Amino acid sequence: MINMNKNFFFLLLFFTCISVSGQTVYKFGEAKGLFMAVGVGPRFPINEFAKSQNLGIGFDVTFSYTDNAILPVFFYTGIGFQHNPGKQDFYKKSDYSSLSTNILYLNSGARYYFPPLIENIILLMPIVDVGVNFGLFEKLHQFKLERNKANFVEEVIKGGAHVGVGFSMFLLDVVTYYNYYPNNEYISFSLKANIPIFIRI
Repeated sequence: MINMNKNFFFLLLFFTCISVSGQTVYKFGEAKGLFMAVGVGPRFPINEFAKSQNLGIGFDVTFSYTDNAILPVFFYTGIGFQHNPGKQDFYKKSDYSSLSTNILYLNSGARYYFPPLIENIILLMPIVDVGVNFGLFEKLHQFKLERNKANFVEEVIKGGAHVGVGFSMFLLDVVTYYNYYPNNEYISFSLKANIPIFIRI
């Protein structure tokens, strides 16, 4: 419980610092653009996480900002949710009848847009994306009746990081991410639709 409180305090402090620095450093009057992106895609557990959890699904909403002083870099922050069910093979060799993981996460980072590979027919730009995440993990532990174990819900906050590569058609991005949390690593594929909120040229 003490560790969760420390993590939660750090999480609040981190995003407060981002908000304050954003107000003092970036001048929205000079902005090139403010965008909202809605993404969805599969989540593939790897390493330790893959031993008990199966392929899942997730979605996120991200807000990104850039101006003519920092182009082609976009800074962003977002919130997302994903669900990973348990593996049948894991149930067969354990006391579990069900083990599912839900993750509610916040992330923040920077995205770099490389010069377009294609411009004539369609705009296609390679992108690299790096950032940090903080996730609230909710694990539902359910056991087989004959094991005489009490079911319970486990909640823990973890910090991590992510790196992604993909392609952007400006209003539509396709990105593959490696997401790291201690004992909860996964690969995600995200199809993101970008919605301009404010553009000033």
